[in-house]
Amino acid sequence: MPKYLFREAVIQKSLAVTATLSLLALLGIVLFLFVEGLPLFTHYSVIDFLFGDLWYPTEEPGLFGIFPLFVGSITVTLLSSIFAIPLGVLTAIYLNEIAHPNTRRVIKPFIELLAALPSVVLGFLGMVLLAPFLQDCLGADIGLNLFNAAIVLTFMSVPTICSISEDALHAVPRSLREGSLALGATRWQTIIRVVMPAALSGIGTAIMLGMSRAIGETMVVLMCAGGGGILPDSLFSPIRPMPASIAAEMAEAPFGSDHYHALFAIGILLFLLTLLFNIIASRIAERHRQVGTSSL
Repeated sequence: MPKYLFREAVIQKSLAVTATLSLLALLGIVLFLFVEGLPLFTHYSVIDFLFGDLWYPTEEPGLFGIFPLFVGSITVTLLSSIFAIPLGVLTAIYLNEIAHPNTRRVIKPFIELLAALPSVVLGFLGMVLLAPFLQDCLGADIGLNLFNAAIVLTFMSVPTICSISEDALHAVPRSLREGSLALGATRWQTIIRVVMPAALSGIGTAIMLGMSRAIGETMVVLMCAGGGGILPDSLFSPIRPMPASIAAEMAEAPFGSDHYHALFAIGILLFLLTLLFNIIASRIAERHRQVGTSSL
């Protein structure tokens, strides 16, 4: 066998083994979640677990209603997305379509550096800087609340959305822009009606990844959300999202107890939510990719 064919065969086998190991690792994590979480439902109602509004795991018998935790996770994710999606996408448009190349070379590394900041650092900044500001300037009863956590999650999501959206916009062929401009369209019309539809699949993927990071983030919501296991009634209400509950209580839950299994059951719900979210976002991205290809 020629050397180059042997090298190609080795590379193909190596990639196949790596992909298989990744799938096996994911399968192991999923199985572990279900093995440790499902025993709770042998004697505790799934309805009470999902829709109960009381989370008192140390009571006898324990109360494991996660509805306030679920609402807290969804609310903080949606609120942070309302801030992060326009900021990330518009910043990507500016960097790729408007900014001077030298400006782009300076700004983009800083945005990517922001994405590399540890979440505990951002959470600390939310506690030390943002929380007193919310209390002093906006009159919040407590600085650690839903709005605080959403703002900090926005700073975490914007770099991901911006960087991937900018790469998607950069991948749009230059000939499409030139053709649009040659037909008399303005620069803004070209961006909105030509470039954005062509890059919509990549932008959708960027939004999906940004929101996925927000819904699964632990340290920020643990440090900035206030830890209140109640249904929020305003932007300044303290909340306790599901990842924060797992991080705060797992070390104190006796092994094999109902509390222990309930925390793993929350992990199962988080996994299913993330999976559902990724499936829906992938379908939307695929649909826009097909529409964009056919229109071109």
